Amino acid sequence: MKALWRRIRKPLARSRLVKNILASLMALALRIIDGTNRRVEGSDDVESTVDKFSPLIIALWHGQHLLAPAIKPRRQPLVALFSRSADAELNALVAEKMDIRVVRGSGGRQRKNSVQKGGAAALIQLKRAIEEGSNVAMIADIPHGTPREAGLGIVTLARLSGRPVVPMAIATSRRKVLERTWDKTTLNLPFGRCAVIMADPIYVAADADEQEMERKRQEVTEALNRVTRDAYDLVDGNSSNRSREAE
Repeated sequence: MKALWRRIRKPLARSRLVKNILASLMALALRIIDGTNRRVEGSDDVESTVDKFSPLIIALWHGQHLLAPAIKPRRQPLVALFSRSADAELNALVAEKMDIRVVRGSGGRQRKNSVQKGGAAALIQLKRAIEEGSNVAMIADIPHGTPREAGLGIVTLARLSGRPVVPMAIATSRRKVLERTWDKTTLNLPFGRCAVIMADPIYVAADADEQEMERKRQEVTEALNRVTRDAYDLVDGNSSNRSREAE
């Protein structure tokens, strides 16, 4: 799949029509997958959580976020960050077709202990969106970095905006894991069960120093890993092992 994408992405980049057709088909597929996966008992209500804490910052992991556009809150506006890379362009088009406003960030990475210039520009756009009343969806881990370890960017946005980070995980009982991908990308499949789990909000003080920012980064990492385990436990029938209930 990756080799095929490398061969076709340049021609696609020159054809707006082709990209729009593909994005429409992908958006339709996501709606079908969401519609044919019944929510299991124990899933959280996304709408009520967003209503309660809006505007908030939804945190997701790379590779576990593909169904997120179909799960988005319907009563509240949502803005999502996508990189400026060619690989992300099609995903951004899909999000737009599912009524999600897109902010295209730079390719600059948000490192563990710093936010590079390009990433800072994207954070400013997201902060403005929050000030306008929009919720934000953001991938917490760094592209091609350490999977399932939050970078500093999402914590910085929480500090700048004063709004909480709410880690969210989505899992389906029928899925295909692409084992060779760096983030173990998981393709959600139709006709199964779905769980959506959201953690308690994580606030970051406006005057947080470097040590506190690192502590909050670790807190986001731990919470997002915890809800991810919980979501898979639910759809795989291991609800008795849910870490949230064991605490």
